[in-house]
Amino acid sequence: MEQAIFDKLRPHENVIADYRRWKQFEPRAGDIFVCTPGKCGTTWMQTICCNLVRPDGAFEASVMEISPWIEAIFRPEDEMHAAINRMVKRRVLKSHSPATSVPWFDHSKYIFVGRDGRDAFMSWLNHNERMKIIDAVNRQAQQRNLPPMPKYNGDPHAFFEAWLQNTDGYFGMIASYWEQRHRDNLLLVHYADLKANLEGEIRRIAEFLKITLTDDQLRQVVTRCTFEYMREHPEMMGEFDGFEGGLKGFIFKGTNGRWKDVLTEDELATYETRLCELVPPDAAAWSKDGRKALT
Repeated sequence: MEQAIFDKLRPHENVIADYRRWKQFEPRAGDIFVCTPGKCGTTWMQTICCNLVRPDGAFEASVMEISPWIEAIFRPEDEMHAAINRMVKRRVLKSHSPATSVPWFDHSKYIFVGRDGRDAFMSWLNHNERMKIIDAVNRQAQQRNLPPMPKYNGDPHAFFEAWLQNTDGYFGMIASYWEQRHRDNLLLVHYADLKANLEGEIRRIAEFLKITLTDDQLRQVVTRCTFEYMREHPEMMGEFDGFEGGLKGFIFKGTNGRWKDVLTEDELATYETRLCELVPPDAAAWSKDGRKALT
């Protein structure tokens, strides 16, 4: 990456990610970047894009291998970039950074996936509870003088209070990508819209990526991108050994609304206040209802 492009990025570092890992990145025309807050449909969108690039279903490796998370510290940086540079097919790459900490290339495509923050929180609670490597990443965080990742101790209310304080996480990402929504090479997709009309949204994504499919190819892609199919096919998705329950522990329920039985009225009011403080009103409406909020 050109130094001038890297220098424009706002520093963004946390317990599991470091924006400086972009510095070695060598962009290619047609690159696809899947950008999301955590637990908003990241793996789902990676799977959709990887399938659109491979409509015949011939995967050379799992989604987790062919669609790496650029900023994640889990894999040695040189090794990761070497693997990315060896890729032959159109690349699908993942980011959990705000739009200000991601390089923007005119010849690339960016897909931002949003979800109701309360649903994202519930999914994060399950993710954190099942994650086996928290102690290891926290040891690394200590070496990097960074705050550790909070561990879920069985109290969803305390966990929610801590989640609300992360302004660079869910809220910061919604606001930062919403600000970029007029870019021709950025597509906003909402989790609720994927749930309501998976085929229609995949058609929209394919059109944005300028990928043409036959009707039969589209049907096959849609089938492979359902939660039911993804949960049963580790050869496509990956093994997810770092999580209790493996793949099925990682792709857990995929449902919305579970927060209604967990969060109190006061907590929901606090969420609304936080959303209004950190996210523009139209973006806040979209974050809850997706495209329906824009009509």
